[in-house]
Amino acid sequence: MSERYDIAIVGSGPAGITAAVNATIRNKKVIVFGNKDLSKKLYKAPKIDNYIGFPGVTGKNLVKEFQNHLKEMDIEITEKKVDSIYNMGDYYSLMVNNEMYESKTLILATGVQFGKPFKGEKEFLGRGVGYCATCDAPLYKNKIVTIIGYNKEAVEEANYVSELASRVYFIPMFKNKHKLNDNIEIIKDVPIEIIGNTKVEKLLLKDTEIVTDGVFILRDSIAPDQLVPGIEIEGSHIKVNKNMETNLKGCYASGDCVGKPYQYLKSMGEGQVAALNAVSYIDNL
Repeated sequence: MSERYDIAIVGSGPAGITAAVNATIRNKKVIVFGNKDLSKKLYKAPKIDNYIGFPGVTGKNLVKEFQNHLKEMDIEITEKKVDSIYNMGDYYSLMVNNEMYESKTLILATGVQFGKPFKGEKEFLGRGVGYCATCDAPLYKNKIVTIIGYNKEAVEEANYVSELASRVYFIPMFKNKHKLNDNIEIIKDVPIEIIGNTKVEKLLLKDTEIVTDGVFILRDSIAPDQLVPGIEIEGSHIKVNKNMETNLKGCYASGDCVGKPYQYLKSMGEGQVAALNAVSYIDNL
């Protein structure tokens, strides 16, 4: 049986880590999914002028202060990508590669999504389109798989899939070198549309098309409504009330993923509100 937490936080930016700190102070068992630099957007900021008490601080130095705070409180960042989250009624089940985590409550602090889904992506989700190649690879044994990769983790997943599939195409959406297995074919083209009838049959590219049984789209993050089935979206953001509650019981959201302005201080305030309400929800169970 998987270990159960009080609060699972998806995202390690200002909203997520503020939620983690406030929940930990109140003696809740917390797990935070994210990365060691906490927030790539914050880490790369050359200068921040509106962070109270730190005039002109660089993003890198601010991240360092955040990391020191987390270390003082024994809060660790779990560097694993959450593939899907399911509302099980009285708890949430988080699928992470081939592992499962359980939590009484959930706080989404995933940031804002940049870029639109491919045409056909949503229509064929679960019918040949997926977001975790290592999870679903056994379904594609001796079949043709196409991987659209946005990061180095996608390379690792492609290599794993190539051991099972009859053929693997890899479409890199980033510029770094790729240490791919020899049996993987790299296609330098732009994906346009996923095509099929009852399931995926082809991937249309700008200059060509590929016959394929499956398409894995491995982005840095997954759109909230694809990550958590049933969550209510307003425009391109998660819909919340003033308590940072979503339409799902025990599920909260904070930061850029709930709307503008995209500001660090606004995100941190929302992260605190989400954590305090999640704590209250747990205490009243």
